[in-house]
Amino acid sequence: MKTTSSEVLTTLTTLRDYIRWAASRFTEAEVSFGHGTTTALDEAAALVLHTLHQPYNLSDTYLESKLTLKERQEVIDMIDRRINERIPAAYLTHEAIFAGLSFYVDERVLVPRSPIAELIEQRFAPWVEEEQVERILDLCTGSACIAIACAYAFADAYVDAVDLSTEALEVAKLNVDKHQLADAVTLHQSDLFENLPVVQYDIIVSNPPYVCLEEWKQLPAEYHAEPAMGFKGGESGLDLVLRILVDADRYLTEQGILIIEVGSSAETLQSRFTDVPFYWLNFERGGDGVFLLTAEQVRHYNALFLTALD
Repeated sequence: MKTTSSEVLTTLTTLRDYIRWAASRFTEAEVSFGHGTTTALDEAAALVLHTLHQPYNLSDTYLESKLTLKERQEVIDMIDRRINERIPAAYLTHEAIFAGLSFYVDERVLVPRSPIAELIEQRFAPWVEEEQVERILDLCTGSACIAIACAYAFADAYVDAVDLSTEALEVAKLNVDKHQLADAVTLHQSDLFENLPVVQYDIIVSNPPYVCLEEWKQLPAEYHAEPAMGFKGGESGLDLVLRILVDADRYLTEQGILIIEVGSSAETLQSRFTDVPFYWLNFERGGDGVFLLTAEQVRHYNALFLTALD
């Protein structure tokens, strides 16, 4: 027999109780993760702490704190929503953490979760000299999490952030204003490079739509709650990636680098261009499918990329 809400209210009292209970419910309901958390326990802790207006790094000392009846009901309601609506937790809290920074998110943008955050925290070392980075371009910016994190990492650089979606740019502006970076981050509505002046960048970074249509259809419900435009990369998953590879040569400085996340389409890309020396980056905190090419390599293989686009 399933436990009722009233039974939970009376039998569970502490913060620890509700985190454990929520994790059990998530596991029982086969909730899908991958939007900032990877386990039922982590997701439970994130949602419970947010509901109680507590920080994610709350000391374990407070786990035995007793919740008021009102707080218990609020937690129960939040956990019910996560299970019944099958939307990412970040849409319930309207917050996602990326590169140690807080971002506002809602259903207009994908939830930030790219391993590129780790590269930004390392200031793309050893591939660039930090003090020599003057301009950065973030293509398919979404919430602007990559662009804003880059602006923090390279305080003297200018960052251009591009997206085709006007709705995504509305969220991006909220985040630029939130972080008070309007002088450093400029938002552009553009289909990749289409509406950009030909400016050369030291770093071009992109987390574009790269999921092939067949894979997208099979994704769990939580992913279908996000904007499909942020996922669909065409039949192969590489439609936008190929366009970036073709056009990036005109926008990179001589010592510039191109970094693109292609996720599950990495094998497809590598098999299509067997002679191209994509450097596949490794991440200590997990994640894969991100490659790096130097400006010299982008230019050297431009004709090959152009042929594939045709």
